[in-house]
Amino acid sequence: MDSRAPLEQLATHTVSNQAPDLPDYHAYLDDTPLWEGVAREGGADHEPRLRALGEAAGSAAVMALGEQANSNPPRLRAFDRQGRRLDLVEYHPAYHQLMRLGCEHGVHNHAWQAERGGHVAHVALLYMLYQAEGGVCCPLTMTHAVRPALRASTELAAFWEPLLDVEAYDPAYCPASDKQAVTFGMAMTEKQGGSDVRANTTRAEPVSDGYLLQGHKWFCSAPMSDAFLTLAQAPEGLSCFLVPRWRPDGTRNPFLIQRLKDKLGNQANASAEIEYAATWAMPLGPLGEGVKTIIGMVQQTRLDAAVAPVALMRQALVRALHHCRHRGAFGKALIDQPLMRNVLADMALEVEAGLRLVLRLARAFEPGADEQDRHLARVGTAIAKYWLNKRSPEFTCEAMECLGGGGYVEESLMPRLYREAPVNGIWEGSGNVLCLDVLRAFAREPESLQALLSIIEARRGEHAALDRTLARIKGLLTRPEELEMRARSLAEWLAQALQASLLLEDGPAEVAEAWCDARLSERGRVYGALRDSAQVEALLARA
Repeated sequence: MDSRAPLEQLATHTVSNQAPDLPDYHAYLDDTPLWEGVAREGGADHEPRLRALGEAAGSAAVMALGEQANSNPPRLRAFDRQGRRLDLVEYHPAYHQLMRLGCEHGVHNHAWQAERGGHVAHVALLYMLYQAEGGVCCPLTMTHAVRPALRASTELAAFWEPLLDVEAYDPAYCPASDKQAVTFGMAMTEKQGGSDVRANTTRAEPVSDGYLLQGHKWFCSAPMSDAFLTLAQAPEGLSCFLVPRWRPDGTRNPFLIQRLKDKLGNQANASAEIEYAATWAMPLGPLGEGVKTIIGMVQQTRLDAAVAPVALMRQALVRALHHCRHRGAFGKALIDQPLMRNVLADMALEVEAGLRLVLRLARAFEPGADEQDRHLARVGTAIAKYWLNKRSPEFTCEAMECLGGGGYVEESLMPRLYREAPVNGIWEGSGNVLCLDVLRAFAREPESLQALLSIIEARRGEHAALDRTLARIKGLLTRPEELEMRARSLAEWLAQALQASLLLEDGPAEVAEAWCDARLSERGRVYGALRDSAQVEALLARA
């Protein structure tokens, strides 16, 4: 909608003291903790790519595409007018434009093509695009994440990887052999089991050229992807399979979309309930080891699901800062009010610490990572996904409050951010699943616990609050009978201690001190509790 030259002089009053629409900004160059962090973690070689997407992602035009894609959600066409199955999902043109933007900037594949720093660059790319629209980042993430699992089959990787390497978007519904580029999805959970995928009942029966699947999946996002990784019970046990939308002979593969989910948020992204009915598939990895195979994909998607809440918080902060710079109350701009400055600085602290953690984890995913980093990637990612997604809903609510009543209405972006905030805490393993997964990893591989503790212990003596938190962690670990019941507390303490340690290692002193003072103390979790005015000013200068 064209909103040029709106009338401010109305019949009954003059419209004044209103923040203007957020202008174009640079999502990379205007984010100091981001470009500092990319350089620190080894991603500086990718700065031209990051600058290019940053310019686009912060533009009003791309932000408008996000609004259009969410206001016009995808629509299922299960049948044609003669009653024949179509199983098509139609998206608004804005969705396709955003997908094209992400693919052309390599959000879905750049990590695997770079010699070094590719995973750090991927996290930065995703972080910027998610701020404009989170829904398209789901298929981009799954397409990025499929590589480790796909490489369990030399034959399948040889066919699909060249199509994944293309920095282009091809939404055509046709066999992959006729396409320029492809996207991937994933379908694991079923009605009766949810996260307990070993309870799956979908069957896989061997035939001469592969397997035929019979069963259902309760959640399948991005159902118009070209192929999916899925789990089914083969004679050897739960196994991983690749399901293309088209058979090798060019005929439709039965991939029956029953309905689209009516979700709280994430409206631009279609999430479907599907059925397999003699659906052709190829095995991926050893039969009977489906979880072990697909976990390579899940590990990658979990990192992205830890990045997403930080991106949401960043965009909410950008909006809150813009509003407070242009809105006056009680004789001065909101941002000049001491308490509001404290709130905004505390929010900036949350974003910077979250970004510091996910960028460090991205480095642990790089090829050639040492043993400590491999353990950090394994358990640190689960901890980060758990904790950062707990912070995001509260944060977006606080940012909404900064805008007052105007932030609560749908014309504002804030309600969309708020509805989006819970999704990544549920997908790819909800909170309890993640915390128990961390405990299992500690039990099976004690080195993973030591990898985390060594990072924290390296900063021992640099802040009393961190030393107390480390003692609390170690104390709980000596009481194994309490660990399962208190797994969430352990994950929270580890996450915040990791963030503190990373900030103390090489972050600005004011930021590190503020984090330890505000998050590792007993002062509670309400934003606006910073006590040092120098910390407030330093954080706002970096925001």
